[in-house]
Amino acid sequence: MEFKLKFIVLILGILFTGLTAGLCFTWSNAVTPGIGRQDNLTFLKSFQSMNRVIINVKFIVVFFGPVLLLFLTSYLFKSNTTSFWLFLIAAILFFIGIGLVTVFGNVPLNEILDKSNLETLSKTELQELRNKFEQPWNNWHTIRTVSSFSAFALLIIGTLYIK
Repeated sequence: MEFKLKFIVLILGILFTGLTAGLCFTWSNAVTPGIGRQDNLTFLKSFQSMNRVIINVKFIVVFFGPVLLLFLTSYLFKSNTTSFWLFLIAAILFFIGIGLVTVFGNVPLNEILDKSNLETLSKTELQELRNKFEQPWNNWHTIRTVSSFSAFALLIIGTLYIK
């Protein structure tokens, strides 16, 4: 039973980390550059809409699940030194690069955008809001993309050392 549990936790951790890395990559590679070509109002409304839709149970489980799963995986594989350290580094990287960056970097920017009544803003105010939001959000998101991909790679490598 313990053997099965270890591998179920590992597989879910790898799966959710990979899904998060794919989501982050897609946003960095296609979504933000695509809507970044739009005028200020369209860009801000699009981002506002996506931010409102993405917050759901499936997203929360997949996006934040690895924070718990990866630390648990590290603990479960503590007897395998190399895997343990690779899994622990992945867990710390994911916790900081996804968890903390999201909570303290991207979410505050999302909240500023969410509270804005875009239709009542002047062209100047729309430009100011975009300037305040877009580049900082993208910078924080780049950290999330690199962190999630790196954590995913470390998990894959760590599985190669399981005996």
